[in-house]
Parts: sequence; C-alpha cells; structure tokens
Amino acid sequence: MHIVFAASECAPWAKTGGLADVISALPKTLAKMGHKVQVFIPYYRQVAKAVSDPPVVLQSVTVPFPTYNRFARVLDGGVVDGVQMYFVDCVELFDREGFYGTPSGEYPDNAERFGSFCRAVIEATKILGVPDVFHVHDWQAAMLAVMLRSIYYFDPVFRRVPAILTIHNGGYQGWFPPRTMETLLLPWDMFTMDKLESYDTVNFLKGGVVYADAITTVSRTYAQELQTAEFGNGLEYILRQRSGDFFGILNGADYGEWDPASDSHIAAHYTPEKLKGKKECRRDLLHAFDLEGVGDETAVIGLVSRFATQKGIDFVADILDRLMQEDVALVMLGNGEEYYERMLTEFAARYPAKMRVQVRFDNVMAHKIEAGADLFLMPSRYEPGGLNQIYSLKYGTIPVVRATGGLQDSIDELPNGGGNGFKFWGYSSNALLEAIHRALATFRDKPVWEAMMKRAMKQDFSWDKPAQEYMQIYERAIVNRGS
Repeated sequence: MHIVFAASECAPWAKTGGLADVISALPKTLAKMGHKVQVFIPYYRQVAKAVSDPPVVLQSVTVPFPTYNRFARVLDGGVVDGVQMYFVDCVELFDREGFYGTPSGEYPDNAERFGSFCRAVIEATKILGVPDVFHVHDWQAAMLAVMLRSIYYFDPVFRRVPAILTIHNGGYQGWFPPRTMETLLLPWDMFTMDKLESYDTVNFLKGGVVYADAITTVSRTYAQELQTAEFGNGLEYILRQRSGDFFGILNGADYGEWDPASDSHIAAHYTPEKLKGKKECRRDLLHAFDLEGVGDETAVIGLVSRFATQKGIDFVADILDRLMQEDVALVMLGNGEEYYERMLTEFAARYPAKMRVQVRFDNVMAHKIEAGADLFLMPSRYEPGGLNQIYSLKYGTIPVVRATGGLQDSIDELPNGGGNGFKFWGYSSNALLEAIHRALATFRDKPVWEAMMKRAMKQDFSWDKPAQEYMQIYERAIVNRGS
C-alpha cells in the first residue's frame, strides 16, 4: 500500500510534542511491514538549519488564492528507515522562528500557511505518485481531507483516495475568521454548523472530522472522552455522530530511541535481567542535578513535562510542601507557563537538598530522568495518549498518573504492587499525594518493587500492534471509498 502522511511536525526535524514522535515512528513501522510511505512536513527555518541544502524534487507547485498565487517547492529529505521525507518550502510562510506563532500569540496567517501546505501536498502527489490513502494529523493538516472532498471533488485522480484524520489533541482545533472560506477558495455552502462552521469561525479540525473517511485518536479512553462535553471542546456532538468511523489506538513507543539496553544518552545500560546499570543511571542523574547527598533508600521522583495546568502542574505545586516532608528527591525538567516556571523555581530554592528544577527542554536530560528516577509523575488533567509513561515503563521507572486518556489505558494499579504503576482519579491534589504515598510504601518493599520494575520493563508498547490497527482502518476506508 502507498500511504502519504501530512503533518506539521516530525522528529527530529521539527518537534514541539508527541505528534512529532508519532510521525517519526509510525511511518517507519509501516515501511518495515513492506508499505510505501511518504511524509510531508513544512520546511520551517528550524528544518532548514538541520537539513543542509536538500535537493529540489518539484521546482514549483501553484497554490491559488482569490487575487494571487503562492508558489511552493518540494524538497527531498531523503529516505530515513524506509520512509521518504518531503519538505514543503514556501519562504514567506514557513521561514519563521516559531512553527505556529511567537510568545505573544499565534501567527495571524496560520489559516493561509497550513491551508497552503495541505493544497501543496495534494498537488505534489499528482506528480510524485497518488497514494492509496492520505493520513493527516491534527488541525494543521485536517484541511487536506476537506479539500479532497470539495475543491478536488471532481478530480478523477483523487475520487477514490480516502483520508484518515488522527486527532492528537482535541484542545487545538484551528479557529479562523469566516473570510477564511474565500481565502482558501472553499465553497460557502460548507460554512454551516454541520460542516466547517463553529461559533462563527472556520474550524479546521471540525472540517477534518466531517470530511475524513475515518477518524482516529491516540487512545481508547481519549476517544470516549472526546465524545463528552468535558473533553470534546465543542466537537463532542459531531464525533458522536461519526462514532462508527471513530477509533482509539494507543500510541506506541519508538524503542530504537527509548530503550535502556541501548540508549546512548544514559550512563549505563540495563535490562530486566540485569538491573545493575539502573543504579549507575540514578547516581548520574543526581550528579547532573547536583543532588549528591541523596541516600540509596530515598525515592527519586522525576517529571518531564510542559509546565501547564493541562499537565497537572497545579496539583504538583499544591502538594510540594507536604511531599518535601517525605524521604524523596524531586527532579523536574520542562518549560511552559511563566507562572509555574517561577513558582517551581522558588520551591526548588526553598528545598535545596531535595528538589531541582531545570526550566528548559533538553532531550538528553529527559533520557537521564527516565533512566535514573525511581518514580515518574504524570498528573495530567487530560492526556490524549501520552508517551512518557510508556517510556518510563521500559526504563523500570514506575509511573504515578491520573486516570485519563492514554494514561488510563496503559497503567494498571493492582493490590500489593501487582500492576505496573499507580493511579489517581478526580481533580484532586490530595488524590495525587495519596497515590505517591502508595508508591513510596511499595518502593520501601524492595522485593516487591524489583518485581514491579521487571514486570513494567517487559511490557511491549512497540508500534507493531498499533500499525496493524491503522492498516485495518486504511483498508476499510479504501473499500468504502471505492464502493
């Protein structure tokens, strides 16, 4: 099968979150299964810095607008692990410091930027090869599904080509003014409540949900949550309407990148059968955070996250004074909302012997925390799929999570340390602290803790099973579109 992915990010070239990891790992797995896979992302300034003068495969792709045309080039990013990478280059749209905006807000022309990207991908495939299926991701690429069923409706080349939309985070939908319909040359009869219109805006993600042949999201529980008013952000009604074509598939982990047996970023390698290296990684982590005085019996708790309310950082802040009374050391890595960055830094200064915060993103340090910590906190208010809890399992770093989205689907708490982690329910910082207390009690029982670590490390959250599930959805969509 020939599959074309269109997305706004792909690791290692462009990454702000888990979307980039998925667009890196899932196509690789599909390619290993023998499929022809191509990935298109924008040629951002950051990509240009990482890729030295890539060859031009299409010199000019025309993207029409009402009173002018845009012209994009398609650049050859090479074949990586069997996947052909393409970059859509339009200097005036993508040669900017940020992917989506600046610290003061999103770029005002994001509708034109990502609408152009979607149309350029469609046009490029006419020359580079029309796929059997398009797989588009989040609001930035959702317009591709809309365009296939509107602007390209009468194009015989695409009549039988389905589009699959994956929602990685339903909180970001791409809302734009009504004039966007004219800007992107979309027919006005699509600007209705049952199609693209949402509170007098053009909603890119909603359009994708309406016009995609199938919709997926990144865990079974999040698929259910998105159909409720609490989590749907206004999409719950349309998703319930399309529930027969809506599937939850838990993200996998790229074990080529995240495996303590081979990780090049950590101090020592280890496996479930040979755990000695984990202790060396723990010492290395404490050294990296300048916490040399922490004893062997002290539980090291790690957190790698965006510092934001969505990630439950308010829960963490609320319990920190009480948590610091326990025999623990806490290391935190991330950035985000200035309020939390400042608050956590002040807490670290208050407890210099027990707590450290690094306000930045550092991939190497993230690996060191996964390998060196004993416990890993993910108290997210909502977490569509989550990847860090899956990485933590592989590294024998036991997760403490809120029971939502992919965290609910991947972590099981059973009596007497019989599961692979610890969970809490509800919007309560006290419930988080109680879960940590249960984890610490189990940590002090070394035989039970070691058995729990080994059980977690042996679990398989690779991409093989999710890739098979996606293939079933592709095949179903192709049959339905052809009938």
